[in-house]
Amino acid sequence: AKSHYCFASFASLRTRYSDAILNGLEIFKLSNGFSLSEPSFDLTSGPNIHPRKSPVVQITKKRAIIVAVVAPISGFITVSFLLFLIYRIHSNKFANSRSSTPSSDICPRISLREIKTATNNFDKSFIIGRGGFGNVYKGFNNASSTPVAIKRLNPSSQQGVLEFRTEIEMLSKLRHQNLVSLIGYCEDKMEMILVYDYMVHGTLRDHLYNTNNPPLQWEQRLKMCIGAAQGLHYLHTGPNHTIIHRDVKTTNILINEKWIAKVSDFGLSKMNDLSNTHISTAVKGSIGYLDPEYYRLQKITEKSDVYSFGVVLCEVLCARAPIDRTAEDHMQISLAEWVQHCYINGTLDQVIDTHLQGKIKLASLLKFGEVAISCLASEGIKRPTMSEVVYGLELALKLQGSEMNGNDENYANDSSTIDYHVLFSSGESMKVGR
Repeated sequence: AKSHYCFASFASLRTRYSDAILNGLEIFKLSNGFSLSEPSFDLTSGPNIHPRKSPVVQITKKRAIIVAVVAPISGFITVSFLLFLIYRIHSNKFANSRSSTPSSDICPRISLREIKTATNNFDKSFIIGRGGFGNVYKGFNNASSTPVAIKRLNPSSQQGVLEFRTEIEMLSKLRHQNLVSLIGYCEDKMEMILVYDYMVHGTLRDHLYNTNNPPLQWEQRLKMCIGAAQGLHYLHTGPNHTIIHRDVKTTNILINEKWIAKVSDFGLSKMNDLSNTHISTAVKGSIGYLDPEYYRLQKITEKSDVYSFGVVLCEVLCARAPIDRTAEDHMQISLAEWVQHCYINGTLDQVIDTHLQGKIKLASLLKFGEVAISCLASEGIKRPTMSEVVYGLELALKLQGSEMNGNDENYANDSSTIDYHVLFSSGESMKVGR
């Protein structure tokens, strides 16, 4: 049998008859669906009764109206507040990144107005170079009419802000004759600009290939290599930290008016405590110069710079790009691999720059080749230090300038085969030492 429940509602019902007041009892049956059914007693047969609306119903309607009005407003306020929080967080991060740049006490800050005056409002005719960071302009210091190099951040550069900050931090602390000097920086609105000493003769690559500049003599090339090596040696041997450049290449070696080489572009540089043997970091660098061990292990040391410098030495000797995808011989695509192959087979003299044919003494070429090949060793531990590289290159320069018996037979040319591959056995790199 189904069970039924009853609810009793006591109410005072007022009719239009003032003397007819029913203090009665209304009986409701609760249906099986737990809903209120019609009253069990039919009251319509009695006097015409018109009950007033329940106060509960009126309150419910008022609440519905209030909710309908308040809900959109509160939702709008909540969304606005969240957007404001996001904006503040982003602004704080941006402000923190900007505030981390050195103060004017460490590196002079230059106004944007001065920069625009120096470059004629960034006139395109003032552009002397382009890179991943942005355009490089030649400007003039109004006070002394001294030319300066002005590197302007490209707003679309994703890593520009980090590289901008790193370069300022590094160059503000470093002083060496073979490192570029940072004169100052500009940070105004969305502009981020670095100002350097102007390097009259551009980059080292500008004098090796794909250029209208006259070819460099062998002695000049050796001196520039020695200068760049001394700059890297300075970075690697700091009293408290070693600095790993991470982007050593011929376009980052600049030449001043006295033909002195200076290492530049420290945007990717990393500082390492002397107590650490390496830095674990995402692989960054330039194709053709990248240390294969660093690429494989994602652990960088100063020996990664040594490998890259070995590629630079190959470029200086052969006057060609580190990667040549048009080469017919697969072995010749990578300059580093090609030079190592020729060195092992005693034909290094046959791949040197045609402008140097017959102008390099064999002893100097031998020592230079030994230094370059040792830098390109597959394992960092087998590569020389930059101090050893400097010594080896200085010896190559000395051998080039020394007097030797005979004449033409003491110079490398494309018709000779040098019997020096015995110095390179079992694929082991040679250690360049004193």
